Amino acid sequence: MQPSAGARADTDADPESTARSIVLRLLTGAPRSRHQLAEALTRRGIEEAVVERVLDRFTDVGLIDDAEYAQMLVRSQLESRGLARRALAVELQRKGVGADEAEAALSTVSAEDEEQRARDLLRKRWATGARLDPEVRARRAMGMLARKGYPMGLASRLVREMVDDGAQEPWEPTVDDLD
Repeated sequence: MQPSAGARADTDADPESTARSIVLRLLTGAPRSRHQLAEALTRRGIEEAVVERVLDRFTDVGLIDDAEYAQMLVRSQLESRGLARRALAVELQRKGVGADEAEAALSTVSAEDEEQRARDLLRKRWATGARLDPEVRARRAMGMLARKGYPMGLASRLVREMVDDGAQEPWEPTVDDLD
């Protein structure tokens, strides 16, 4: 089997052209951090000096912008997955976004926004467990909020409010309940 024309072009071209092609292809599919692009180029066997030159050039012309990428990632993960600031910070770190860019992006999420998002998630989860024992229902809701990175204090307060609103016996979560 012969290599495709695109693969032949990559192997015949100089390393910078190959690196530029890879970066353009990756950025066409989805936005990415500089770190993610550097890892992809390194996996393809591109030398570190070439990687730095190509990524510097893409940064200079504005095609790579970690600050904008961090803002976009925070907005999308907050809306689509309902992640709290703590989980968003982990996600940004996993994607290789620098501390300054991550902090700036996370500062756009206020404590009030975070609490409102937690309430919305909790209402949806609460509605799906109507037939469950109240303690089981509350424990599952606490677990869901914990997995999404919400602080235990906020999660337990919101769950207690849901239990109280349902005219149930108030439930006090403990650390053992999260297991």
